[in-house]
Amino acid sequence: MALTGRAALLAALGSIPVGILDPGWTGILAVNGSLALACACDFALAAPVRRLALTRSGDTSTRLGETADVTLTITNPSRRPLRAQLRDAWPPSSWQPGTEIEASRHRLTIPPGERGRATTRLRPTRRGDRRADRVTIRSYGPLGLFSRQGTHKVPWSLRILPPFTSRKHLPSKLARLRELDGRTSVLTRGEGTEFDSLREYVPGDDTRSIDWRATARQSTVAVRTWRPERDRHILLVLDTGRTSAGRVGDAPRLDASMDAALLLTALASRAGDRVALLAYDRRVRALVQGRSAGDVLPALVNAMAPLEPELVETDARGLTATALRTAPRRSLIVLLTALDAAPMEQGLLPLLPQLTQRHTVLVASVADPHIARMGKARGNAEAVYEAAAAAQAQSEREHTAEQLRRHGVTVVDASPEDLAPALADAYLALKTAGLL
Repeated sequence: MALTGRAALLAALGSIPVGILDPGWTGILAVNGSLALACACDFALAAPVRRLALTRSGDTSTRLGETADVTLTITNPSRRPLRAQLRDAWPPSSWQPGTEIEASRHRLTIPPGERGRATTRLRPTRRGDRRADRVTIRSYGPLGLFSRQGTHKVPWSLRILPPFTSRKHLPSKLARLRELDGRTSVLTRGEGTEFDSLREYVPGDDTRSIDWRATARQSTVAVRTWRPERDRHILLVLDTGRTSAGRVGDAPRLDASMDAALLLTALASRAGDRVALLAYDRRVRALVQGRSAGDVLPALVNAMAPLEPELVETDARGLTATALRTAPRRSLIVLLTALDAAPMEQGLLPLLPQLTQRHTVLVASVADPHIARMGKARGNAEAVYEAAAAAQAQSEREHTAEQLRRHGVTVVDASPEDLAPALADAYLALKTAGLL
């Protein structure tokens, strides 16, 4: 039976008579010569690497926490079969820790003139754009003793979108919206609401809503129902300055603000309102406006994906001026920023009258649940000091919120998990009261 590969080489070397080796160097040279010849033949039979043609296909975007598949198609134009190991290099944040080696390396065997495929499964750990680095291919000969190695640049970009974890709250908020919209017989009143229809009076209805003219024409008492106005304008302002970089749990405050903004966008677009986005610190980082109800949510998700907190103090004056230019008509301006006393009192508070005299303003902020836990700590001196520090921080935060309310600003202050539904509730409350 014929032997191939390493077995054939070892058999050839083992068949050299021992007597040939006794004269010393003659035997050594014979063995080394055989080995060198085998290596040379192995190298010559390895498929060339630089002549390979590589193309990519697959996913161009995915949500944070989900997987994406990017496929390399390798064409072997040579007359030799390709036996290779391939490494598809991406930035470290493209995989979960400890999975890069297994996910990025592939073994290939491609016959002459044919194509092969290698699929790399990515699971990014950060938002933003991830770009493929290089593809390294090591081509082996039939004996596996010698190899050729080369690299190829095969460009590809994968955009990692915000996860939008708060979308689980959307069905319940839409149910409340349908009630406000008159699809369910619920009475809502307030300046700026539009007349919807008449229905029969039921105990508990506001007597001020009785339509006496309609009642005189029929045998039952009729009341007017109202529905919130549509086509209102909402401007979401994301503060991307240094305060948005503070981590609450495992993520920066900016990520929780984005999630809340996405839920509000999904809800408001269903309500028939127009939503725009402005991300700002010392300059405009993202701007989305003039999108239809069906396009606005994907546009916001795409615009938010590459945003990162900037370690600079937010220019409150520039932010206010840009917001006023972006919202020329009366709008609901939702400012997602921190309630820290110093930057708020020195920055936004003096400029609030410029916003509130023309617009309805809502400030939403991410609260740190760790401070609440510190406030309950007891048992030793260190815990008591922590509780006192937490109480002071909470008092300053409440004082800042109260100052905002005195200027007519609605304030939402909630933990990362509760911010999105709390902001949606505040929007619905303003819509119910006819304040948009």
